[in-house]
Amino acid sequence: MKLSAMVAQQQLIVCVGSGGVGKTTTAASLALAGAYAGRRALVLTIDPARRLANSLGLTEIGNTEHRIALPPEVPGELWAMMLDAPSTFDDVIRKVARDDATREAIYNNRIYRSIAGSFSGSQEYMATERLFDVMQSGRYELVILDTPPVKNALDFLDAPGRLARFLDKQIMKRLLTPHDEDGGFFGSRLLAGTTAVVYRLLGHIFGDEFLGDIASFFALFKDLYDGFRERHESVERTFKDARTSFVVVAAPTEPSMEVAGFFLTELRARGLPLAALVANQVHRASFTTPNLEAVFGARARALHPAAAGPLLARLGAAHLRLADLASLEARRVEALRRQAGPSVDVHVVPRLATEVHDLASLAALHRFLIG
Repeated sequence: MKLSAMVAQQQLIVCVGSGGVGKTTTAASLALAGAYAGRRALVLTIDPARRLANSLGLTEIGNTEHRIALPPEVPGELWAMMLDAPSTFDDVIRKVARDDATREAIYNNRIYRSIAGSFSGSQEYMATERLFDVMQSGRYELVILDTPPVKNALDFLDAPGRLARFLDKQIMKRLLTPHDEDGGFFGSRLLAGTTAVVYRLLGHIFGDEFLGDIASFFALFKDLYDGFRERHESVERTFKDARTSFVVVAAPTEPSMEVAGFFLTELRARGLPLAALVANQVHRASFTTPNLEAVFGARARALHPAAAGPLLARLGAAHLRLADLASLEARRVEALRRQAGPSVDVHVVPRLATEVHDLASLAALHRFLIG
């Protein structure tokens, strides 16, 4: 499927790739293209570098959707949001907690506060939560998802299934059932046998209040189990839906191309709908040496002959080096194109003269992507 058809028809486009290849600006540009196609488009980034705001000419984007002002001739809408994992965690608890008292008890639990702020992988887990909310809301016809670079992106793609499998494990089911059959709180389940030794040690180090916080946390979390599991399974299904497309973004350097090839393999292995490849920041140059004296004309003739000759020679050498680099990058792109196969739409975006920092430069970029 062509990128032009994706922004006009798909519901979710996921951009993946290594860092520093223009993935965030590509995602923002595709969202802008969706707005030009008359759709209500949202670009959601979980990239911790926070470059999206700069691409849109804004100083900051928060954890809620922010509408970007567009020229009046644009028929659609462009919205942007940047993930804040702790805030998203709080939002999820608010939605799945059975009542206000449970919600406040969770918010005030020390174990929860620690997890919300620093839980390893929470950004990837919470990204799936935010994506679930956005997709379920029906507010947007097109969502463009900008993922973190390399390994973190795989963490994100695997997060829905991994959390569901984790919650399904017997150890978690036992911990999430803090009452014994006789109604005793935690009693023989959590604080029995060798487990009791560990918890007594923790209690000695951190105090009995710490044990109470753990017990309360698992008791409160039990009621959230089904909600978390259902939400993450829904996101996992969304990733494989026919209305979802994955776009691999790469720069023409050898390391970036290797990462892009890795993503091509991994996406197919996971059964995810790989649709397009964007080779970004590619140098272009003529492979014939121009007549520099003719190019510079009067400017060259105005120089002192002792200066003009060496200057034109250095310019000619620089052009040849650029042509060699362009030739090397073209071969790398072609090799990746062959690996991608004929079913993948490939776009080559040249290195632009200026940084992409506002809507005008985003529009210039999407012309290379969409045509």
